Amino acid sequence: MSLANSIKPISYFKANAAEVLEKIAISGEPMIITQNGEAKAVVQDIASYEKTQETLAMLKLLAMSEKDIAAGRTKPLREVIERLRAKHKARG
Repeated sequence: MSLANSIKPISYFKANAAEVLEKIAISGEPMIITQNGEAKAVVQDIASYEKTQETLAMLKLLAMSEKDIAAGRTKPLREVIERLRAKHKARG
């Protein structure tokens, strides 16, 4: 992805919104919109946005897991499996 080609002023976006959205949908690359020479927004297709959100959610879960491990909030795998089997057997 060439960042230089994906930076456009808001006036360009306003004048070419349909074309920009089509290009973004096809390429999957985001576009940075500037206002008065400063980056103000990023426009991206919905599939890329959803993928980014899923990735962030996974990273948050990993960070939480690392904190749990550091704090000693873990159980041995064998114990967890035994508990799950007992619950399953009780329902069964």
